[in-house]
Amino acid sequence: MRTLIFIMLAFICNAVPAQVKVIKAKAYLDVREGKVIEPAVIVVEKCLIKSVNPKTIPDSAEIIDLGDQILLPGLMDMHVHLEINLDPGYSFQPVTENVSDRTLRAARNAKVTLLAGFTTVRDLGQTSPSPILIDVAVSKASDAGWIDAPRIIPCGHMLSITGGHGDPSMHGGFAQGIMDLGPENGVADGIDEVVKATRYQIKYGAKVIKIMATAGVTSLEGSAGAEQYTYAEMKAIVDEAAMHGVKVAAHAHGTQGIIDAVNAGVASIEHGSMLNDTAIALIKEKGVYLVPTTALTDLISGSYSKMDPRIVEKAKYMTVLAQQSCIKAIKAGVKIAMGTDAPLVPHGKNALEISALVRRGMQPIDAIRAATINAADLLGVNDRGEIKPGLFADIIAIKGNPLNKIELLENVQFVMKGGTVYKHEK
Repeated sequence: MRTLIFIMLAFICNAVPAQVKVIKAKAYLDVREGKVIEPAVIVVEKCLIKSVNPKTIPDSAEIIDLGDQILLPGLMDMHVHLEINLDPGYSFQPVTENVSDRTLRAARNAKVTLLAGFTTVRDLGQTSPSPILIDVAVSKASDAGWIDAPRIIPCGHMLSITGGHGDPSMHGGFAQGIMDLGPENGVADGIDEVVKATRYQIKYGAKVIKIMATAGVTSLEGSAGAEQYTYAEMKAIVDEAAMHGVKVAAHAHGTQGIIDAVNAGVASIEHGSMLNDTAIALIKEKGVYLVPTTALTDLISGSYSKMDPRIVEKAKYMTVLAQQSCIKAIKAGVKIAMGTDAPLVPHGKNALEISALVRRGMQPIDAIRAATINAADLLGVNDRGEIKPGLFADIIAIKGNPLNKIELLENVQFVMKGGTVYKHEK
């Protein structure tokens, strides 16, 4: 797998002009050591970082002088839904829009996310009833340079039981026969169907599989904590995905669903709203990442007017539990990767999650690690997440030290992805 990654890096970088760029700034953050290092002179060749603070720089290099700004590696959001916005009537869009509409929205949201300093995202599932994988298409467009976007790790359709949180009909309350979907769309029951659904997503380009281990908040089932997929179904999905070198992320609010998902071998628990000591100990023992999506619990009340009253009732109940669980997980030393569940955190406001992690008790450097080296580890890649020679030249800049004021990450001044500058505010 590592050899394949370097072959892919070489292929991608060979498509980038050979112009050498040198970024000069006051300092850069070594996220692994947790130190701000002065000065910052970063030599970029094609799409990779060639050297950091070298003794000399090439005479012909293009100089990008960022003055007193501080550099960080590009940030990563491990839980987004690029095709969705919380517009009025959003829950009915699966039957009022076509794939083209939703793909164009995803491309727009991807650009907004990139300009906010997020150079990699994991897109965890579409609600479009079409079997066409929108996030895969947008990911390919990003890699080809057709659109301004982060690197996108797509999952295709999220996998759900019939009538579960990932069944699109449960978000709009559609009548029987309006949207009765099957495994190609991720709606699958029993071992044979969930394996077929997994294979279908991977066949058409999914690089991660997402499962709905429990019910959810923004759909019309009952308790958000109720377990949906059985342990046996989750294990079958994880085992099938593993044969293709693909990891599994589990949406899981309720305690038993969290425990069964972890035992089934998932790589990450999304939300983890009802953690107890047993679940926390198991997550730590298995080395599973928690993606707590905690900023949305501060923001969701602002969207109540757009939501079904049944959803609002669940959200009010779950918000307090989710915040308490996040605090407990941080205190216990659970591995955490940063994810927003955008658009519940608006696209382009992704850094609000980093600030929220600090409010829940995380040290600023650890919150930044959640969005850099921890996210890279969750993805299973070693080509990004640090300002280090040989890695992708995914670099952002801000005015000030985020270790002293984490909110500075909410106002990124400079964005480079793969050696290309997408944002440079003077």
